[in-house]
Amino acid sequence: AGQLGLGAGAVQRGVEALTFLLTESAKLMISETDFQDSIHVLGFSDELNSLLLQLYLDNRKEIRSILGELAPKLPSYHSLEWRLDVQLASRSLRQQIKPAVTMKLHLNQNEDQTAQVLQTDPSTLLHLIQQLEQALGEMKTNHCRRIVRNMK
Repeated sequence: AGQLGLGAGAVQRGVEALTFLLTESAKLMISETDFQDSIHVLGFSDELNSLLLQLYLDNRKEIRSILGELAPKLPSYHSLEWRLDVQLASRSLRQQIKPAVTMKLHLNQNEDQTAQVLQTDPSTLLHLIQQLEQALGEMKTNHCRRIVRNMK
């Protein structure tokens, strides 16, 4: 900051802006022409624009690999076992039907395999299925596609 004759805050904001520009460009894997169009509106000289472009092209693969390492490691689906249990009668009630669905969900996380046991009645399971289908339908809307595209 002293060599540039600027305050420390100005230099910090400049570094943060440059970091944001490079990480967002690498995250979206924008092309060379799109990057040039993006920085052209900033009003820099042609020499500085070409230096920024070269910096982006030289480092985008490394930036993407670092961003991939920083991403949270979420569990992934491996398999599902399920069983339907039905209680038909008991000592106190001779005629009752009490169904229950038991599921064992196997997940992979960081090379480890875990299992979660879930139990529910069929009506709650049907409601859960409807909610998941509704969420999948929402993902097909333009608004959600735009949000997902910007998250990548």
